[in-house]
Amino acid sequence: MATTLEDKDAIRELLAEYCFHLDADRFAEMAALFTEDGTWDTAFGKGTGRDGIIAQATRIAQQSPSRPRRVHLVTNIVIRLDGDRAQVVSNWMVVENNAQGPRIGSAGGYADELVKRDGA
Repeated sequence: MATTLEDKDAIRELLAEYCFHLDADRFAEMAALFTEDGTWDTAFGKGTGRDGIIAQATRIAQQSPSRPRRVHLVTNIVIRLDGDRAQVVSNWMVVENNAQGPRIGSAGGYADELVKRDGA
């Protein structure tokens, strides 16, 4: 059985994997981090279920196909564990390249509901 620290570390790893997949347009891998009935609710709309999440991420990416290289950064992560569930809030920021150098493209907060399935 995992300890509290191990569970929290796994959640931080999950958030990082999410950012890496999203930034590399690996939407199927990003969606695989969600439960089969999970929801990805964004300022640009909502995707439900893994196929819906992939479709929503693809739609967002197609809205600006010449997007500059970007990096999602997640910080100020607060994790509240409750058995096999967790409530996680964090701040995020997107840094983008442009002709003048890096700039903050957008920022906001995440409010995630996580569930442990098959020990992960």
